[in-house]
Amino acid sequence: MLLYTSCMTAPRTLAPVFHNILEMIGNTPMLEIKRMDTGPCRLFVKMESMNPGNSIKDRIAVTMIDAAEKSGQLRKGGRIVEATAGNTGLALALIAGQRGYRLTVVVPDKMSDEKISHLRAMGAEVILSRSDVAKGNPEYYQDVAERIARDDPDAFYTNQFANEANSLAHYQTTGPEIWEQMEGKIDAFVAGVGSGGTVSGVGKYFKERNKACEIIIADPIGSILTPLVNEGRKVEPGSWLVEGIGEDFVPSILHLELVTKAYAISDGEAFHTARELLKKEGVLAGSSVGTLLAASLRYCREQTQPKNVVTLICDNGAKYLSKMFNDFWMIDNGFIERPTYGDIRDLIARRHLEREDFCLSPTIPVVQAIKRMRMYSISQMAVIDEKDNVVGILDETDVLMALVHDRDCANKPVRDFMSSRVESIRPMASVNDLLPIFRADRVAVVSDEKHFYGLITKIDLINYLRKQL
Repeated sequence: MLLYTSCMTAPRTLAPVFHNILEMIGNTPMLEIKRMDTGPCRLFVKMESMNPGNSIKDRIAVTMIDAAEKSGQLRKGGRIVEATAGNTGLALALIAGQRGYRLTVVVPDKMSDEKISHLRAMGAEVILSRSDVAKGNPEYYQDVAERIARDDPDAFYTNQFANEANSLAHYQTTGPEIWEQMEGKIDAFVAGVGSGGTVSGVGKYFKERNKACEIIIADPIGSILTPLVNEGRKVEPGSWLVEGIGEDFVPSILHLELVTKAYAISDGEAFHTARELLKKEGVLAGSSVGTLLAASLRYCREQTQPKNVVTLICDNGAKYLSKMFNDFWMIDNGFIERPTYGDIRDLIARRHLEREDFCLSPTIPVVQAIKRMRMYSISQMAVIDEKDNVVGILDETDVLMALVHDRDCANKPVRDFMSSRVESIRPMASVNDLLPIFRADRVAVVSDEKHFYGLITKIDLINYLRKQL
């Protein structure tokens, strides 16, 4: 059956009706990148974010669980345990829910809130581990997961980093799909290394059919892999914010002999590339995709002859809306530059003149103030009069006291409960002038005769000092 719509230029086969969500894993479409600078090359992306769990990890999860069931390592009603940056956990949660298994996932504490909430909503037990320690430390996420599984006789430790079914999934499905979709015309494949399964599985499939096909690694700065691939040099791991790729060790299933070259991509370049992908191509993708795409674009622009280059949209960017797609998060972490003044106005996280902050009028009801505090996840708000002057501060303590002492306060104006004692500080004041205000457990109102510029809180000063380090 053919389906036509006004935005299509060619007939399209109608998608089938599935009878189990796991049947929808794989067979994802390809998209050519047309509005970004790809040099003399054509760049194609495999839309793995369109798997039912919204990531490429659906493929390896179902293959690893199938293999564990077949071998008897995972029995009916058993417990699956895994160390994951989030997407493998989500894929395992999808399968565990469909097949009746319990799931425990151990994730590093740098993972996005969206991933953690998603995992818990699917019924997984989520255990947070430290992201500032390396493999071998008892608090490292893989060591924690292995220990949990070892202590439970009903548990199966998936261990994607050493599970051969991981790379087998890509050798049997991802590689063949891309090869057929591209009609075998692939000059280079760009992938990241999380567990190593994609590079090893797809890389092996492509190399068996075309030895000249280049396998390229996209790697966060701080990962050990780029120096190892390009120079044969072993380095101490650093840290990075991109989720799901980059390593501080070489997974046993990773076959680096397949790899031609690696590109080291900074967090900032990855985040901005992912944001550009959304603006120009309409693809909402995760932070690791920013790394892959940045490396792919570098490779493409370096070429002197036309080539067909393939990379992956590994997961959906909806998991990162509070992070790299949030301008304030990008500003707070130094990835978006904005004008500086050389005074304490540079410490203001949400600038009033740019309308970045959230304020209240004196007449707004307390109940509405509570809604705004919850909506914007803030604990205090400036109360502004009609002349844009700060007449008070309403914080969580004021709201709490109002609710405790006046049960009818909900519809009363905030001016009845705000703190009218405003600790004003001029823009030319020093950082040291903030300390007495914070010792008194107050916030600093930055203002002068002309303007109110914004609030400075304790966490704003902490972030400022952290950036200096």
